[in-house]
Amino acid sequence: MPNLPAIASDLSWPFAMALAWVAGEYGHRWSGLPRISFYGLAGFAMAQLGVLPHGGAAPVLILADVAFGLILFELGYRINLRWLLSNPWLAVAGVAEALATFGAVYWVAGALGVSSVAAMLLASLSMATSPATVLRVVNEERSAGQVTERVLHLAAFNCVLAVFAFNLVVGFRVFHTSADLLQAAFGSFSTLLASGAAGALAGIIVPAMLRHLGGVVQDATVAFALSVILLVGLTYTGSLSPLLATLAFGLVARHRRVAFSQAQRNFGALGEVLTVLLFVYAASTLEWSKVAAGAALALAMIGARLLAKVGAVALFAPLSGITWRKGWLTGLALTPMSVVVVLLLEHARQQGVVFADELSVLAAMILMLELAGPIVLQRALIWASENQHEDATATTAPAEPAKPAEPQAAPPKSRATEP
Repeated sequence: MPNLPAIASDLSWPFAMALAWVAGEYGHRWSGLPRISFYGLAGFAMAQLGVLPHGGAAPVLILADVAFGLILFELGYRINLRWLLSNPWLAVAGVAEALATFGAVYWVAGALGVSSVAAMLLASLSMATSPATVLRVVNEERSAGQVTERVLHLAAFNCVLAVFAFNLVVGFRVFHTSADLLQAAFGSFSTLLASGAAGALAGIIVPAMLRHLGGVVQDATVAFALSVILLVGLTYTGSLSPLLATLAFGLVARHRRVAFSQAQRNFGALGEVLTVLLFVYAASTLEWSKVAAGAALALAMIGARLLAKVGAVALFAPLSGITWRKGWLTGLALTPMSVVVVLLLEHARQQGVVFADELSVLAAMILMLELAGPIVLQRALIWASENQHEDATATTAPAEPAKPAEPQAAPPKSRATEP
């Protein structure tokens, strides 16, 4: 006789992904809102109904890391180091924005009675801007321009700084002494350095291999995708960060200038499927009881985070070559944070570090920004008149003329088009 519970368990993720995809397509068609908001809503609803387990199994986490790795590779491929060297105020704005976010969230959490270590954890995670959400919405809207390029670069900054700060806080939480804080800082920096080195090495080897193959390889999509999967597996084995490794891989691969035809945006059908899984997985880790318990504090911290990001980026806007208006729109577009936070927490849990006291607040922040973050980002791109989506409606104020000096980075290609 068939084992019905086992069959239902085996079919839960395929069923959930198919249902989330349908919800995303119809939701986007009817409302014009980003598909990933509907993916997250579907994943959260199915987890509450018992269709999906909260958090999923380790293999699903690995697949989510692969999906996020593909996105981070594409983001790294769009980072232009020459632009940062010619416009260092953008890098200064990124660091200032991350530090301002940490300080604002830490102060608000402390003022509302959160313990010091818990406030540091919440502040470190709040620094992050989700590259998965940013890149997905940018690609979906076919957005290009000053705000778009700055958001992509600042999201990469935030990801690196948040991983470093999170590992530092985790080390401090484990040891609780000032001497071990230095050790934790060294360990966090070593992890960041080793992860970046692994990704950089892949970014040298893979383009060299493609260049050697010459005309045999007409499309670099498969080569890059397999390399990302292998890199994620290696970072698991070496207890490194797959987030930083894949980001560094894309960054170095772009500047190796592989001379082959264009790779597919979002890694084609493979990337689309894994993107659905990633956002469904992120939402499935949440529980409604924890979301409800932490909603009030989460709203306060989201407000502090938003003000810090908008204020810091707008402050440096004239120095970095854009107007105040585009500065605050860039800060507004940095609202998403959910996916990167979920993966950092899940990796910590796999290593035996559990954040029980902060989960209710984090769950509420993640759910709110899982649903609202993509919408806020989409609105910011539309208000900046940088979206080229055929369904987008220009119901906003007239945009400012684009400055020709601003770089327009290309999507992942086997031959990078320099701005």
